[in-house]
Amino acid sequence: MFFASDNAGPAHPNVIDALIKANQGYAMGYGADPIMEEVRGQIREIFEAPEAAVYLIINGTAANSVLLGTMSQPWQTIFCSDCAHIHEDECNAPEFYTGAKLTLVPTAEGKMDADGLRTKVLAEENRGVHGPQRGPLSLTQVTEKGTLYALDEIRALTGVAREYGMKTHLDGARFANALVALDCSAAEMTWKAGVDTVSFGGTKNGALGVEACVVFDPDLAWEFELRRKRGGHLLSKHRYLSAQMHAYLADGLWLDTARAANARCVQLAEGLRGHNAVQMLFEPQANMIFFQMSRAEHKRMLDAGAVYYVMSGDPETGDSDELLIGRLVTDWSMTEEGVTQFLDLLRG
Repeated sequence: MFFASDNAGPAHPNVIDALIKANQGYAMGYGADPIMEEVRGQIREIFEAPEAAVYLIINGTAANSVLLGTMSQPWQTIFCSDCAHIHEDECNAPEFYTGAKLTLVPTAEGKMDADGLRTKVLAEENRGVHGPQRGPLSLTQVTEKGTLYALDEIRALTGVAREYGMKTHLDGARFANALVALDCSAAEMTWKAGVDTVSFGGTKNGALGVEACVVFDPDLAWEFELRRKRGGHLLSKHRYLSAQMHAYLADGLWLDTARAANARCVQLAEGLRGHNAVQMLFEPQANMIFFQMSRAEHKRMLDAGAVYYVMSGDPETGDSDELLIGRLVTDWSMTEEGVTQFLDLLRG
């Protein structure tokens, strides 16, 4: 009954086996290992982008920050949603790596829209040297509320960015979950929709700790390499990143694990809909659910061994009838039995 985060789930056995296999003998460091060349080919094929530059970094915060640093200048502002991970959960790392500020765009159900983005863009770069200049747009897919941008919504947002000479970054920590939910191709969700760079997540979906930075604009590639090194994110024993990503992508494992996580979320959502004491705040679209329930019910569930985050208020103290927001996340390893156990406990 562990629904706190897909970060908490195990790495897939294929990934662990690949690491053990890679841990034999010697291999050149800093990305010159032979596995990395295969990974580049895998990712270029997946994204239908034979000229894309592909780099590996150990976690999502570093991937987002180094990419945005490559796309920004210190006198610029980065446009992102008011609930973006780069705003709420990265301890100002994007600001640290870029020197730029973040401009928050209001959201509905975790998503910004083209009109809201345009309003924020028009409010900047009109004070000359005294104000921030327009930098890149950063989108999150899956959003931090568990919702998805449809392809036409991505195109509308990147269209606004291009209209004002801005590039677009996609934070894809849960990229695979979004892709299988939308039933589209990686190219359709990225460069064909106007995206210039992608943080392609592996850690939350079965890897031990690896993210791919995919750069479609060749003019950005060398600067990314310099910033990755300068920021301390070029691993010397790089083969252990390469081995993870290679196994993650081989034979469509990344899609299988995402489908498994999403399927358990569907099962969980169906069970929650049948419980009068629970109100889902957003329609779940991938592998994350936000819901409201009384403090008393949260406390009962947590005391009985359910593990998830209560996002508002203390479940231990206060009015027992007060509604508190909880978050449930399913990962690739969650079983049907685990979801059923949680739902049975909820029903009392």
